[in-house]
Amino acid sequence: MDFDVLIVGYGPVGAALAGLLGRYGVRALVVDKALEVFTAPRAIALDNEALRILQQVGVGARDFARMPVPYVVLRSPQFGEIARIDTSKVIDGHPMLVTFFQPELERALRANVERQATVTARTGMELVQFTEEADGIRALLRSTDGTEEFVRARYLVGADGASSSVRASIGESFDGATYVEDWLIVDALDLPNTIDHVEFICDPKRPGPHMAAPGGRTRWEFMLHPGERRDEMLKDTAISELLRPWTSPGEYRLERKAVYRFHARACAHFSKGRVFLVGDAAHITPPFVGQGLVAGLRDAANLAWKLAWVTQQRAAASILDSYDLERRPHAKKMIDLARFAGLFIMPRSRAWAWLAHGSLKVLRHLPPFKSFISDFGMKPAHAYDNGLFARGSGRLARGSWLPQGEVRDSHGTTLLSDEAFGHGFTLLCSAAAPPAIGADTARRWERLGGTTVVLRAQGSAPKPGSFEDATGAFAKLTRDEWCVVVRPDRTTLHDGPVSDAERVLRESLDLLGIRDAAAASGGLNATSF
Repeated sequence: MDFDVLIVGYGPVGAALAGLLGRYGVRALVVDKALEVFTAPRAIALDNEALRILQQVGVGARDFARMPVPYVVLRSPQFGEIARIDTSKVIDGHPMLVTFFQPELERALRANVERQATVTARTGMELVQFTEEADGIRALLRSTDGTEEFVRARYLVGADGASSSVRASIGESFDGATYVEDWLIVDALDLPNTIDHVEFICDPKRPGPHMAAPGGRTRWEFMLHPGERRDEMLKDTAISELLRPWTSPGEYRLERKAVYRFHARACAHFSKGRVFLVGDAAHITPPFVGQGLVAGLRDAANLAWKLAWVTQQRAAASILDSYDLERRPHAKKMIDLARFAGLFIMPRSRAWAWLAHGSLKVLRHLPPFKSFISDFGMKPAHAYDNGLFARGSGRLARGSWLPQGEVRDSHGTTLLSDEAFGHGFTLLCSAAAPPAIGADTARRWERLGGTTVVLRAQGSAPKPGSFEDATGAFAKLTRDEWCVVVRPDRTTLHDGPVSDAERVLRESLDLLGIRDAAAASGGLNATSF
């Protein structure tokens, strides 16, 4: 094989996937027919989950500017403020919500890819066609000068956006709906006064969001009325009239203006054979809750380690089936949330606006709805209903993200737990010393690339080779002797008492298709989960 993985599409999701594969040591090729990063701003919001995934990729706060958002407010012309979501919190070591400038993020992601020794990036190159063979994919690529070449890879990932040619090539449907309304998006620079939060103007006459972003940027979006022509509404005179409630002509510079439509679509399957779909190639989310790019980054984090462990023969190929099983239902939940939010943000009529906004105005003051709304409790948790994790219940929610907190080593150095625990499989134990593991299981664990970490309760003095839970983020784990097996994407695979660590580890290895000692030397037995 020329490569283990061929990625088609070098946008933010494709670049994040390539960066993760490089961190895992996978031989990957990422191609894109565009020569450069698209310079106009598009996505503008990232949540704490996206920032944690970018941390895993190797892209952090020093690599691109972020503006923390203290709150999100919904305003009604009839009822005033009808809802306020508190986004000032720090969750898993990251702000709950930030705005950003997408071209800057994409450049940071590509710079990270360039640092990966096993990853090759080629722009100005498109996928012409491909065929799936018994042991891989044979793809024909064409560069901008017309030169064609064949490459072979074990797996192909389509990260090529909403009009994905990869999705079309495997005959995958893109079910859902396109909103019939046109929306005008306006990005402006250098406003003398701008807001520090996100607001949604929930006016049935002209709904739309308004927010600030790094670099002195401000964004508005306006729903166009029937009969308003795109070309007319894109004129500077029309835009200045729309912006009149906030600013006057001459007080700003237009950076971008465009008209587009929202979509709410998802594939019936996110994979077929050796081909996988990620990001907008697999699902498109309306923008009302800022989850479009975030969902694509979740795809990349979920798929990258599975491709890595399979191509490196450290896990059975059957684990790849769990990508669709885990990600598709979760992505659909986010689409449903965005569509639900749209009922309040863009009410279809005055009557519905009075009913919906009036009800929300009342509910926000009634417990327990008050905290449910202010804490954004309607957002689906980063957890899977089915997939690659042990059945049954433990102290920690299996199939969900392990929290991230600060930990302290024996030298007194404090760091985020994802960095401390490593980027592979982790057996995390709250005990005085690492648990006793049988020789056969230990060999299988070593073959998997697993590490064992001892974590002590907050206030305990960590011994060499162990960590203290510096902020209490792992209190469920450290209140007595407990252990948890964590996947590379920081999802809880299995957990149980430290006294049962051998069983917990053995059952985890079985889930990954590593059944016996022969697997420890490279022979894997495929298994279902």
